[in-house]
Amino acid sequence: MTKSADVSTKRLISLAPDNWVKWVTGIPDIIAGEILNSEFQCISRESDVLIRAKNPQYGNFLVLNELQLRPTPEMPRRMRAYAALAEEKYKLLTYPVLINILKTGDAEIPTSYETNIAGLRAIQDYRVINLWEVDVNIAFEQPLPSLLPFVPILKGGENESIIREALRILRDDEQLNQLETVLAFFATFVLESALVQEIMRWDMAVLRESPWYQEIEQRGVERGRREELFSSIELLLEMKFGSEGLELMPIISHINDLERLKSIQQAIKTANSVEDLRQII
Repeated sequence: MTKSADVSTKRLISLAPDNWVKWVTGIPDIIAGEILNSEFQCISRESDVLIRAKNPQYGNFLVLNELQLRPTPEMPRRMRAYAALAEEKYKLLTYPVLINILKTGDAEIPTSYETNIAGLRAIQDYRVINLWEVDVNIAFEQPLPSLLPFVPILKGGENESIIREALRILRDDEQLNQLETVLAFFATFVLESALVQEIMRWDMAVLRESPWYQEIEQRGVERGRREELFSSIELLLEMKFGSEGLELMPIISHINDLERLKSIQQAIKTANSVEDLRQII
């Protein structure tokens, strides 16, 4: 029987737990212990990982790791809930860490939750790590194999040669080779999809085991819609402006935003010349 894929957050962190907790906490002499059950009465998420840790200064405590694909407005409140539930269950103080994988806009990402009602306050601080701000060399030098699948979206990791180096390391290690498909998914954010499919394995059975499968599925839908728009735009350009209109396709083909592509599609119908379209694009 084929062994089922395990690309869960727990699996990623368990690859090098000591280096992971040193990185997320910034505490150099911390030692990772048991990875604990993070299922609480009302909350069970595949992207939560709770680690028992210790260090001479702070003794035993918990490191709560929450990996989310994109920043969301409700996360500060959830971080407060996760930390409180973890402390209640294990009777240890908790160091909460929120790791955001993909950037969405330029809005400031909160690092604490605070409420005040009739003078009574609730405050929960937590550390925020944005992967797009993390130097890609950390994944190779620490080493942090847990970060290898995210290399394409780390700072400086969009280079094809660096992505190929991450791929080589994953393929050379039996414990890591299942993560190739996750690397391939994140590589599609910075490389042409055709190139990614040429050099990497793309296994949907593995991706379905990922805690970010819904986003992966949605990205597939968006990619299909984008291809439909490219075909429609190309046809409209040729019908209205002939070969001169098709000269715009190399420019348009680099546009990924669906709404912008829809605008171009509509603009072709009303434009009087290729030059008018060029100005719009």
